[in-house]
This record gives sequence, structure tokens and C-alpha cells, in this order.
Amino acid sequence: MRKKQVFVSFDYDHDRRYKYLLEAWDANPEFDFVFKDETPGEINTNNIGRIKAGLTRKINDATHTLFIVGKHANAPHKDRNAIGFVNWINFEAYQSIQSRNYLAVVKLDGSCAIPNELKAKYSWNTGFSESNVIDVLNHSSR
Repeated sequence: MRKKQVFVSFDYDHDRRYKYLLEAWDANPEFDFVFKDETPGEINTNNIGRIKAGLTRKINDATHTLFIVGKHANAPHKDRNAIGFVNWINFEAYQSIQSRNYLAVVKLDGSCAIPNELKAKYSWNTGFSESNVIDVLNHSSR
């Protein structure tokens, strides 16, 4: 099976453990999890322009964007004015739509709100599990 080129959007401060779990599933041959992670490692700069350029390049390299949506998906970032969006997840949603990526959302629980900028058609599921992630990636929409 061809691996999907997936950019993973998530709140680094609160939800990074879910991103690490995705990486573990992908590395484990016992799991039926097939994707190539296009998400950059932690970007070691405070330069907003460089961060935006790096994220945009990775989003453009991806075919799919997977949003891991927790309670802080729309929480204001301290640099929101420089980012141009309420936070990085919303910047990534906007860029993913511009790149015409397939869009997939996994809400960590039913109370989590979808990123404000995710105004395009997307597939979604609630509950973080291997089967939910696979399902939402396989049914993602543009």
C-alpha cells in the first residue's frame, strides 16, 4: 500500500503525545498504519517568518493534513498577531486548504472544537485510536 504523505497539525504544548503515538504506530510492523510523516521536527527558531515558511513547505509536500484536535485548538497563541491567525493550528488549516490537501480531523473528545480556519470539507472522527485515524485518513476530503 502506498504511504500517504501526511502533515500532522496539533497543539505542541498540550497534544504532542498523540503525535508521538502516531510515529510509534508507523514504526511498528504489527500495526496496519501506513503514512509518511511530513511534519517537521520542532523548528528551532523564534523567527515567525521562518516558521511559517517551513510549515508551508511541509504542508505543500503533503497530500493529506491530519488535525489532532484537542481542547486548545482555537486557543490564542502569544504571537497570534505575527502569525496572522489565532494560533499555529489555524495557520496550518488555512495553508492546507490553499495547498488542496485532503483534510482529516480526529477530535480527542466530543467537546473539542474544530479549528476556526477549517472552513473546507473534511472528514472527521472522535476518539484517538489507530482505527479512527486510519478511517479518517482513508475517507478524507478536499
